[in-house]
Amino acid sequence: MRGKRTAMGAALAAGALAVTGLAFAPSAAAVTPQTATITASCGIFGGGSATLTATQSGTSATISLSSSAISAPVAVAADSITSTLTMAKSGGGSVVFSGTKNPAMNAGDSVSVGPLPGTVASGDSLDAGGGSLTMVIFGVTVNCTANGPQSPGPFVFD
Repeated sequence: MRGKRTAMGAALAAGALAVTGLAFAPSAAAVTPQTATITASCGIFGGGSATLTATQSGTSATISLSSSAISAPVAVAADSITSTLTMAKSGGGSVVFSGTKNPAMNAGDSVSVGPLPGTVASGDSLDAGGGSLTMVIFGVTVNCTANGPQSPGPFVFD
């Protein structure tokens, strides 16, 4: 009987420690909203609606962009497009997300790039409207500009 009480006491103590640990664990950083849309123009390569998806972990953030309205000008291999997404920061300035992450695409396929890494600060409010996306595909530069602010609103980072 005494062994059962000791085991139960140990289990209760472990449970209490686990709950206490959860209460004091650092909260995960979050960005709101997690997805937004913009309307962009990429010149002869097309234009239309694009979806942006943002994630955050501390001061590190990533943004991915996909659009069925903007097409790949040629077939491209995975991770072969150099992309630079510049987002306007409320209050002035900008934040750049850049990298060479993309899925393989055939000519005419919907464009998808990212996740593109960048650095953010707590409270940063970033909007693709007023920013730009530049993609370099086999030496061909594709410049895209937003035709207005993103919807439902800017990404706000914790």
